[in-house]
Amino acid sequence: MTTAEALVGPGLTDERGEVNEPALIPAKVDLKLVGPYPRDRRMARDFIVCLIVLMAGLGSASAQQRRQIDATPFAHAPCSVLDGQPCTPTFCSVFNDGPCIPEIFYPYGQNLQLTIQSVPPQDQAEKYRKPDHDLDTIGDLFAALRSCWAPPPADAAREGMQMSVRFSFRKTGEIIATPRVTYATAGVPADTRATYLKAINASLTACMPLKFTGGLGGALAGRPIAIRYVDNRDLGRQAGKP
Repeated sequence: MTTAEALVGPGLTDERGEVNEPALIPAKVDLKLVGPYPRDRRMARDFIVCLIVLMAGLGSASAQQRRQIDATPFAHAPCSVLDGQPCTPTFCSVFNDGPCIPEIFYPYGQNLQLTIQSVPPQDQAEKYRKPDHDLDTIGDLFAALRSCWAPPPADAAREGMQMSVRFSFRKTGEIIATPRVTYATAGVPADTRATYLKAINASLTACMPLKFTGGLGGALAGRPIAIRYVDNRDLGRQAGKP
């Protein structure tokens, strides 16, 4: 007996029962696992990317802080394996854990430049004293050259006059050739320029030869040096003195 006959009666046919009968039998449901929406996946991906970038940035900043060194290569700071912080060695090793900046004993380039004033500033008076030993550093050389300068007399000088010369040294401390003028204050008469050039040559000649150590002499030989002389004397005040 079918379900329709049980409800309507034997032998009787009910179209509604025949039509509804399949609905009373439970059907199999095919359930599929549905993943997150595309928007959720994009948000999760963006979050992971941001997290990775943040961690990389923090790691780089930490490494940079650990490897920060004194980039001044002329500090002459001794190095030791027991040092608690990086120092500046005279050479770089393949076993260094971080960047290495070797020490350069003589910080010179292709052109050494120096400014000499007739009246030195009060806070630089020590730099105008001639060293009492053989010249071993660029600072010693500059101090010796500053101490050599003897400006022309006030009656033949010009206040604010500037003149630059260029020359080179031999290894033994002599000047290779006559200094060449590279600059002079504009509008100055020719005789004034001649007076200052004569004073510059006389000052340099009186100090030659300079006593270099072997290391400094070899480093300076043939390299050009440019000196700018500045006559910053108050010549009007000196002329008024009795």
